[in-house]
Amino acid sequence: MYKDLFFSVYNAKDEEELLDVISSCPRIFDDSNWKPLGNNDSNYGVVKNQQSNPIAALIEKITNAIDAILTKECHVGGVKPKSKEAPRSMEEAIERFFPKNNWDLPSFRKKQSEEIQIIADGKGPRNQRNQYPTSVIIYDNGEGQHPEEFENTFLSLLRGNKNDIHFVQGKYNMGGSGAIVFCGKMRYQLIASKRFTNDGEFGFTLVREHPKKESDNAKETWYEYLLIDGQIPSFPIENLDLGLSNRNFETGTIVKLYSYQFPKGYSGFAQDLNQSINEFLFDPALPILTVDTAERYPNNKVLENDLFGLKRRLNNEESEYLDDKFSETFDEENTFGKMKVSCFVFKPRVKDYDLKRTKAIIQDRYFKNSMAVMFSLNGQTHGSYTSEFITRSLKLNLLKHHLLIHVDCTEMKYNFRKELFMASRDRLKDGEETQYLRSYLAAQLSRKDGRLADIEKIRKQAVDIDTTSNTNELLKNFTKNLPLDSELAKLLSQTFKLDTKSNKKKEGQQKPSPRQREDTPFLPQRFPSFFKINGVNDGASEVAKIPLNGEKTIRFSTDVENDYFDRTEETGNLKITVLNIKPNESEGGTGPGQPKGITEIFNVVKSSPNKGAIKISLNPKDDLKVGDSVQIKADLSSPNGDLSELFWVKIAEKEGPKDKKPKKDENNEPLGLPQLVFAHKELDEEVKGRVSWEDVGTATGLDMDYNTVMVPEAEGDTLKKIFVNMDSSVLKNFIAKYKHPNQQQLEIANRKYYSSVYFHTLFLYTISKNRGYEIKQRIEGKEELEHVDLGQYLKDLFDHYYSTFILNFGGMEEMMQGIGD
Repeated sequence: MYKDLFFSVYNAKDEEELLDVISSCPRIFDDSNWKPLGNNDSNYGVVKNQQSNPIAALIEKITNAIDAILTKECHVGGVKPKSKEAPRSMEEAIERFFPKNNWDLPSFRKKQSEEIQIIADGKGPRNQRNQYPTSVIIYDNGEGQHPEEFENTFLSLLRGNKNDIHFVQGKYNMGGSGAIVFCGKMRYQLIASKRFTNDGEFGFTLVREHPKKESDNAKETWYEYLLIDGQIPSFPIENLDLGLSNRNFETGTIVKLYSYQFPKGYSGFAQDLNQSINEFLFDPALPILTVDTAERYPNNKVLENDLFGLKRRLNNEESEYLDDKFSETFDEENTFGKMKVSCFVFKPRVKDYDLKRTKAIIQDRYFKNSMAVMFSLNGQTHGSYTSEFITRSLKLNLLKHHLLIHVDCTEMKYNFRKELFMASRDRLKDGEETQYLRSYLAAQLSRKDGRLADIEKIRKQAVDIDTTSNTNELLKNFTKNLPLDSELAKLLSQTFKLDTKSNKKKEGQQKPSPRQREDTPFLPQRFPSFFKINGVNDGASEVAKIPLNGEKTIRFSTDVENDYFDRTEETGNLKITVLNIKPNESEGGTGPGQPKGITEIFNVVKSSPNKGAIKISLNPKDDLKVGDSVQIKADLSSPNGDLSELFWVKIAEKEGPKDKKPKKDENNEPLGLPQLVFAHKELDEEVKGRVSWEDVGTATGLDMDYNTVMVPEAEGDTLKKIFVNMDSSVLKNFIAKYKHPNQQQLEIANRKYYSSVYFHTLFLYTISKNRGYEIKQRIEGKEELEHVDLGQYLKDLFDHYYSTFILNFGGMEEMMQGIGD
């Protein structure tokens, strides 16, 4: 009887079919056979206040599946999961239970992924006309549970069943309940399981939201599960055909979520869900298999995909999509402890696509959930920032759509980390620790001598030309009759440095750009063959003096690949240790100091290799005194034995505030207003001071075509350049009003065009910044509004009818007269 009942419930493709099954068995599904989840009829708030996103809630089911497999392997190995002999971390569990796993090889990864399967179910064929609901089946070949243990495990809340198991992600049996609220309208979920020991029966139950009645005493409804004759229904099995890939069900757990409410725009598993799983599980402990059905998508040739996280996907697609990648490890013992930050910078153009198409592909492929900065624990994303962090905090506007940052919080101090994330593990708290971390990341990643600043600088070199003659001629005409105490001058001076100087640099003063310098070809090796500190190091003298309140960067040379610290296979590391501390002569003794951990006396930042260079930054803590000398050992790992360097550093006097010397009043002091740069589709080599559409796209990340009028270049909140498209359709249509224009008419038309565009851009930017406007845009397929920086907004504004309006119904003269009046 129970077997037939189970298959009737399991084979229901969606909530509608399940309700038909329930209505056909009124005695079994009578209201008296349902019991509150967690034995608490006030559980509505506990379940409801889990994940706010259906994908994040589904990820918790996958995380539970990973936990179940690791726990099973621990039992199989003869170790109790809560004992001291059990692994102390998820990483250690993988190393112990799955040594030499070879999951980066497709055949090995595919076989392991079949242990955790995410399967789509529902009517078909599914298309734009027939948007049939999608049900989701989650299977794991993990520890499973006996039917009599369901109420203490699957159906409990706040029990802390996993709290003493250090190598799993879950703790309180709450995360798995978050998906219930996204199951159709009635919230039906099937749970079935058999213990891996194969000595019990196969049990199953349904979970649902209690249908609220007038006779109920409680104000709120609750979530409940099915019992038959006071017990979890069960029956003996050897194996069951449950539609799994390449196997029958024998032991483990299977869960079905009926008519799951995916975000708007989600279609098959092959694209949308797979991308989201990779983002939310940036670096999962185990690979996962997703399966769609030919019934739902008969024309889809790829119905199965094995997934192993976004980190590995980025590594596999590095040559095609990535321009650069690097990592930095931060050690702040007094605050967060240790964290590793990895940055992935995408190419401005991939394959033969233009800038606009490339940006769309990258956003759809890697930013499905608008997570530009991901904070993860054991590989699972627990919170994120949008690209707003890149423009507002890092002030790297150019990289807004081409930068992904991953922050690994696994090794952070527990007391700091627990204040970062909500219990639902899908978003950050807005607390003191989160604010500190945001400020710290912004300061470290936006450093002027940092990798990201270098990358942005190189991309901007395409348009790094002297166009001061364009700007100064325009501004000369503008300021000629403009009193410095006028309203226009006051308005501009709030954002820009207004004076009447030229910003032309003296000849011979411009430093060669990185692109102009000749670099020695770097020939990277899989493993390092040497590791040397830069500069003179005799082993006895200090290689650097570090101010007590400052920091110093120590540089090393090597020949290892850039991704040595970050690749998924044969990963290396740099270990920094303190060997000796010599106290200063006035306060200390004569004997050597006791060695300490490096993070006890220094805040440390370690950078991944970059074309043969490795950097560490040391910031002394208060334990050290001026005059102290510290001997440090740096070990770069290698299969043939670590490569080591020993060196001394000395603690110097605190740095006082630097005196700001007044700048000389020279005739070439910059005006402070953005440069006016003329852009054309193609460049004429004989005409200097112009840039191409392609150059503008590379330097700003914003595409330019015939429909484009203007593209701004900003650094943070500062407008640096205004690119005016001299081949735009707007200008051509404006000139077309003249039947046979002479040279003078063409010059007047051009001047009116670029003057109007420049000054309207300038004043709109200034007013918007001074008033503190924040602009957001609704993006197709995304529920939340996305932050749009002001430059993008103004470009879009001019791309449409605004520029045509100001040319035909009022130019610069009218605008200035109107403001003056």
